[in-house]
Amino acid sequence: MNQDPHTPILPDTQTGWLCVRTQPKREHIAAGQLELLEGVEVFAPRIRFTRRTPRGKVWFEEALFPGYVFARFDLPMFLAVSSAVGVRGLVRFAGECATVPDSMIEVLRTDSQEPIVIPDEPFIKEGDAAVVAEGALMGLQAVITQVMPGGERVKILLDMMGTAIEAEVPVDTLEKVA
Repeated sequence: MNQDPHTPILPDTQTGWLCVRTQPKREHIAAGQLELLEGVEVFAPRIRFTRRTPRGKVWFEEALFPGYVFARFDLPMFLAVSSAVGVRGLVRFAGECATVPDSMIEVLRTDSQEPIVIPDEPFIKEGDAAVVAEGALMGLQAVITQVMPGGERVKILLDMMGTAIEAEVPVDTLEKVA
């Protein structure tokens, strides 16, 4: 009995979750659309972190697994799931849909009830070389002389016209020099 190569072999979804491939940067849209389908359970873990931008530090939230969400559903829902907005299809290997065990999803769920937050660790320490990236001192080379309590501000030593000057600046206005 020959099976159509375009028809996926679906495993028993009672024992695992299927990995759904999404359009780039559309994981949240695909998850939202799948949640609207009756009989489809969706898990789309997120991660939250800060990134330096020209406006300063900004919080970003992205998918923990870019391009993928997890779903559990019965075979009759296959077409609805694979054609949902934001979905590219199911992840398959040799025609068989990839599954993720319940235990793995449970571990991820307990670790990420809310988006996982990556703490903004101080990237600069005393003695590091840096460049002032914004403000009136922008472009000047500096050496970190002291990290102030709380890690939000640092004291730097600048060379301005042959004179060493110490200044205190917010840590997020500096870029570490390699």
